[in-house]
Amino acid sequence: MQGEPADNGYLVELRDVRKSFGDNLVLDGVDLRVRPGEAIVIAGPSGSGKSTMLRCVNGLESVDSGDVIFDGRSIVQAGKEISRLRAEIGMVFQQFNLFGHMTVVDNVTLAPMRVKGLQPKAARQRAMELLERVGIAEKADAYPADLSGGQQQRVAIARALAMDPKLMLFDEPTSALDPEMIREVLDVMRALARDGMTMLVVTHEMGFAREVCDRLVFIDGGVIVEEAPPDEFFTQTKSERAREFVDKIIHH
Repeated sequence: MQGEPADNGYLVELRDVRKSFGDNLVLDGVDLRVRPGEAIVIAGPSGSGKSTMLRCVNGLESVDSGDVIFDGRSIVQAGKEISRLRAEIGMVFQQFNLFGHMTVVDNVTLAPMRVKGLQPKAARQRAMELLERVGIAEKADAYPADLSGGQQQRVAIARALAMDPKLMLFDEPTSALDPEMIREVLDVMRALARDGMTMLVVTHEMGFAREVCDRLVFIDGGVIVEEAPPDEFFTQTKSERAREFVDKIIHH
């Protein structure tokens, strides 16, 4: 039944999710279940539906049919409750989407103060803890334009964490970064995974996937073709499409 509570141990469930843009079928009956504390990497060729899938999880995209259950509640049927649910889901985009006219610390405190009613002093204290955690506390009073891409992305992660989310979504968080900055962002994500944060990560960084994720989900043409623990995925790929994908990566 659509929208039934998930008292089955899953934090996220996609149930037969379909999504089209015009005549383009982007998600074609996607089923996925995520337990609390799991780090899942979603991989696949460009245009395979990875980012759309993430955006359906937090209601940024509506689904045509099927259901998305988060923490026992239907995102699809949330109505006015959607903003309350979305407050529990952190999202980090390819572009950092920081407010350029605000300092780093103000970027991080904005949502907790506005949405959760946190007092400025408490919000700033929490923001400083998070900036310390992502390794840029010394940049608290700088503006985004004064930061490297890697630093901006780490601020974006701190900003998402400031809402104490139950789930973090990462949509190609390193693809806009220079190679030397990628590592600093992935290091923060590694630490989050170690701390037990539930994460869905769309990325081409297969070294990260191999090292960090519990499961790798391979999507192609809007369909989940294969899912397996990373070691198994990279060494015993079952489908032809996934095998081609792995071969391309290994011989890249």
